Amino acid sequence: MRGSGNNLDARAAELVNQAAGLREELWKRAADSDRDRRLPDEVMARVTGAGLTRLLVPESNGGHETSVRTLLEVCTELGRGCVSASWVTGVLNVGNFVVSLFPERTRAEVWDDDHDARTALILGAPVRTVEAVDGGVRVSGEWPYASGSLHAEWIGGLLLADTGTGLQPHFALMPAADITVRDTWHFVGMRGTGSNTVVADRVFVPAHRLLPYKPLIDGESDGLVPADRRYRNSLTGVFMVGLIGSLLGGADTALRYALEHAGTRRVAGTTFASQAESPTARLALAAAATRLDTARLHARRLADSVDEHARAGENPDLLTRARARMDATHVVQQCRQTVDDIVTLYGSSALDESNPLQRLWRDIHTGSRHAGFGMGVPEQVYGSALVGQDPRTISMLV
Repeated sequence: MRGSGNNLDARAAELVNQAAGLREELWKRAADSDRDRRLPDEVMARVTGAGLTRLLVPESNGGHETSVRTLLEVCTELGRGCVSASWVTGVLNVGNFVVSLFPERTRAEVWDDDHDARTALILGAPVRTVEAVDGGVRVSGEWPYASGSLHAEWIGGLLLADTGTGLQPHFALMPAADITVRDTWHFVGMRGTGSNTVVADRVFVPAHRLLPYKPLIDGESDGLVPADRRYRNSLTGVFMVGLIGSLLGGADTALRYALEHAGTRRVAGTTFASQAESPTARLALAAAATRLDTARLHARRLADSVDEHARAGENPDLLTRARARMDATHVVQQCRQTVDDIVTLYGSSALDESNPLQRLWRDIHTGSRHAGFGMGVPEQVYGSALVGQDPRTISMLV
């Protein structure tokens, strides 16, 4: 099983540095994003202007066409400033990655006039109200939890269509101008993502903006998408990496915040001058730091595995793909436990609305419960693959 490299090339390192340079501004605006339930337009303009939403866009379409490891590190840096901003950036990069799998005509339509065009991609049950018409389909329906939809020029969702191989799910790519956003994202965490519901009312989708979903998720896209799309058969791995960096960054900031205050924060009801003098507090900090290190190691193994298969021109097998989902799930579980431990150590004032720890705690608890990580499904998927069974009998997301 692959996944151990740690190096970034000069271009990737510069992109990560660009993300790190935005961290302070994101931190200052994070409370505004949380309150307003959306990212400030200026924040997304800065992220986009730094080129951080076209990491996986082909060079021929004005993108960086960089590594999946770069996507992880960029989102981790952004997550240290604002978990919501990082989550949206990850989702928009994954959306643009899916656009890169479409035919050249579609890619030109998206990026020829705007190299920074962004795509919000929603996975979920495919919309079924689809009418075949001359040149494509008309679709009516809705897709909830559309992270990034408030800052996207294009929307990607699943629908059921027959493009010559029978009725099956397809990615459908639609201009955001043709879509209505309904304000439904009233959640306790990840509020800044504005993950509302997008609604289509008889929107026309031409055939060149429909792409079969099952071959992509099954890692069987050879011949369907351009052969130079290196990650074409690692869809689950790319999806997972696009989500976990934000939580890694948020957990890291929570740990740093606790460490910064350990030397001055008293331990209530004791004679210790500070948490730094308390053996129990030091044990808790050591455990939290180790959990976070564990999360980083699994995240990097996942990203490096995807990259190494791509460089070798090899398609990952089912066991590798199942492990990708398990690795991502373990990452978010460790991030969640890390921030829980830190909040418990810090005490009840961590949950004061003025304390940034409570926002980090809410964001990580919400993000870590994304359907891709939840209800024991990743464990079942990986366990099935480990004993030689087909994990797709449990979940398509492998």
